[in-house]
Amino acid sequence: MLRPTALALALLPAPLAAHPHVFVEAQVGLVFDGAALVGVRLSWTYDDFFSLLLTEDLGVDPDGDMVLTEEELEIVRASVLDWPADYAGDLVLTGPAGELPLGPRIDAEVEVIEGRIIESHLRLLADPVDPGPQGVAVQVYDPFYYVAYQVVGEIAIEGTDACAAAYTPADLEAAYALLDELLYGRPASDVGPEEEFPMVGVAFADTVMVTCD
Repeated sequence: MLRPTALALALLPAPLAAHPHVFVEAQVGLVFDGAALVGVRLSWTYDDFFSLLLTEDLGVDPDGDMVLTEEELEIVRASVLDWPADYAGDLVLTGPAGELPLGPRIDAEVEVIEGRIIESHLRLLADPVDPGPQGVAVQVYDPFYYVAYQVVGEIAIEGTDACAAAYTPADLEAAYALLDELLYGRPASDVGPEEEFPMVGVAFADTVMVTCD
């Protein structure tokens, strides 16, 4: 994903750029090799407004119908998949001993369906891990909450029948209370582009907990 895309966010009025303005539906799949969790399969479906904004900024789809030619789709694909070197991928896995290091992204693809850009990829773990009964927590979030992710759909598990996944939505009431505290009561829309938005993304993150027998 563009982080947060300088192309599109530059087009937003300053107040909108300072709080979650890109909304993404995230589908999560867990990939195993035997007892070891080896990767997380992600599919990110961007909201229709952001999808339209990005195609306009890239100069594709001049009629705005979001039906792209293969050449136009390739331009969008190149832009969306061009991750900055310091971008962590908005994915965090946590085991009993702490955060797990992640490896490369593979099988990356972009498509446009019903007017929405969909980015998908498989993110490998640097070292495969057996979640065991204590489990591994999987969270998809932007630390600065410019992008709001919501986990949707069934959590698919590939490669094993010995593991299960439990979904827990974010506690939004607590998250907004934290944001209010950090902003000293100011609305998020009052935070200007010159100010650093607090790193509250984790408070708004849904959690997928995977455990194994």
